[in-house]
Amino acid sequence: MIAAVPLLTATELDGARCLVESQGLSWEAGCDEVVGIHESGQLVATGARAGCVLKMLAIDAACQGGETLGQLVTALVDSGRRAGHDSLLVYTRPEHAASFEQCNFRLLVATAGVVLLEWGGGLERYLARLRAFGAPARQARRGAVVLNGNPFTLGHKYLVETAAGQVERLFVFVVREEGSTFPFAARYRMAAEATRHLGNVLLLDTSRYAVSAATFPSYFLRRQDDRARLQMEVDARAFGRHIAPAAGITRRFVGHEPYCETTAAYNQVMAAVLPEYGLELVEIERVKDAEGAFVSATRVRAAIAAGDMETVARLVPATTLAILRERG
Repeated sequence: MIAAVPLLTATELDGARCLVESQGLSWEAGCDEVVGIHESGQLVATGARAGCVLKMLAIDAACQGGETLGQLVTALVDSGRRAGHDSLLVYTRPEHAASFEQCNFRLLVATAGVVLLEWGGGLERYLARLRAFGAPARQARRGAVVLNGNPFTLGHKYLVETAAGQVERLFVFVVREEGSTFPFAARYRMAAEATRHLGNVLLLDTSRYAVSAATFPSYFLRRQDDRARLQMEVDARAFGRHIAPAAGITRRFVGHEPYCETTAAYNQVMAAVLPEYGLELVEIERVKDAEGAFVSATRVRAAIAAGDMETVARLVPATTLAILRERG
């Protein structure tokens, strides 16, 4: 058996797909690198990396139980480090967690259907940033809002202002992951400008520890598994187990969701999961515009696409409007 090598050609990738599917897994396109291990000219193991996430690690039954997984992981970790990632994540079935722990991965979150592990200690470095703000004073309440802000609307502003009025310190986490209409830098700036007047608000990014539908792989899930719910549960447990205690957070604030079924379902998952970690979920009624319609980022994006800046101006803070006009 030789070391893992990149699989580049269509034929090589087709072979990787066949091996992945032979192990009861699903092939997911869009990876940054796919590697494979061959024995006597036959592909016997493969794995892939998409950004900082390792995925689709599959090993022929005849080669399982030896050093093959370690070879795959080493190749993919090296690939990730060359790409600039100082830590890497893997989501897998619970029964495979121990194998990855033997490859120097640390278990971060475990649910009945999926576990999340990390190589490289990135979470500890992120939590150290949160702990640097110090423990809350006796009886002091700290809360959190996690938002995408795509773009930052009057609804977001109302949520943050209302939450800030109920705690001594409010952490506002802006989702760092790219893939939204507006890039992270623009979304973060919108949030910063719109909340600058709130002295007890601290603006942060989520780093890679907000588990989104875009980064959560489903290659290992069984057909009957609820992919969306598993992703939501992993995210909620990562927040409850790691992020909230590091920052001394006891309340998480969310907006009432009348439109998006996915967001409404996520609120339900948090309501079930967060109390296990001593956290209170506070749902705040969504703000309405002058015509009685709920303000949403979806409405703002639709108005921008239609060139209707008059409607946009009614739905976003003046600071967001200025940034939107600046961006053209």
